[in-house]
Order: sequence, then structure tokens, then C-alpha cells
Amino acid sequence: MAGRRDDLLDAAIDLLGEQGVRALTHRAVDAAAGLTAGSTSNYFRTREALFDAIVERFAARERANWEELAAHLAPRTTTDLARALAVFARDSAGRNRALTLSRYAILVEASRRPELRAQLAATGIRVSTWFATWLRLVGSTDPDHHVHVVGNYLTGLVLHQLAIPDPDFDPMAHLDALLASLIQTQRERGSRDSDS
Repeated sequence: MAGRRDDLLDAAIDLLGEQGVRALTHRAVDAAAGLTAGSTSNYFRTREALFDAIVERFAARERANWEELAAHLAPRTTTDLARALAVFARDSAGRNRALTLSRYAILVEASRRPELRAQLAATGIRVSTWFATWLRLVGSTDPDHHVHVVGNYLTGLVLHQLAIPDPDFDPMAHLDALLASLIQTQRERGSRDSDS
């Protein structure tokens, strides 16, 4: 039962990512999943119920992607962290393209439907916690602030790659420069404060 439900939701996520919110209908999800007409409406009676379930499934898949990254990541330098984030960015714009595009569509929908924000926030908190830990490991003494700076930059990099694809996309050097700059600026500020 859960298998078919998840298959429908994965098909819906791909549809949402590739064709946008307007394409998201019960009939279109049935077709995308290769199931008979009416299959999606058996699980999700309304479009709102379908969309709510998509957000839950999307959050679970995105958490799984971050958990996979987190399981193998214990950065000691900004370069280590930049390398891992570059892999994540390339996967987000490549292998997980539809999932990433669906995230942007869900974010836009959340601006119209505040009830979706709680689900998105729960996933975001978990990711931010991992991210803050990694930043602390590479020398950040203000990881909560740096999470937002680096996270927003990473989001912009991926969005730009999705919109205007570069076949040679490799943001590692840019991410390393940003991370090194944040850590260095913080050290310089700390040094000035201790001198005064």
C-alpha cells in the first residue's frame, strides 16, 4: 500500500518539478505513474490533499539526501566542506533536478498557503543543524549566521544552474572562497576585538 502511494507521490514530485504547479492534476499524476485513471484520487481526494502529501514525501526524500551526505561528512577545512557542498549542488542540479525544481515550486506555493510552512521549516531545521555543525568543525564561531549566508548562496548557485545550465558547472572554488572568507573575516574581527 505504502509502495504504491510513494510511487504516486514520486511521480507527482517529478511532474511538479518538470512541469510546474499548474500541471499537477490527479489525471496527470496517474499518467506519470503509469497507473489507471482514478488511482491518485483513491489516495488523495482533493488537490490540496495531494499537494500536502507531496510536501511530506518531498521533505522525506530531501532529508534522506542530506542524511546520506551527513553520514560521510566530517569536514576539517573549508575546502573539505566546499567539496561536499559542490557535490550536493551538482546532484541538486543534475541527478536530483526534478526534486530540486519541486522544492522551488513548493516554496512558491508556501507563500500562498502558510500551512505548508511548518512542514518545510521542520526539514529546514534539521538541515541547518547539520550545516551549523559542519561550519563549527571548519572554524566558524558564528555558525548560525554563516548557515544562512552559505545556504542562501548555495540555493542561488543551484537555481542559476537550473535556469541557465553550464555543462562545466563546478562551484567548489567559489564555495571554498566564500567559506574561507567568512572564517577569515571572523578571525580578523576576533583579533581586533582582543587587541582593543
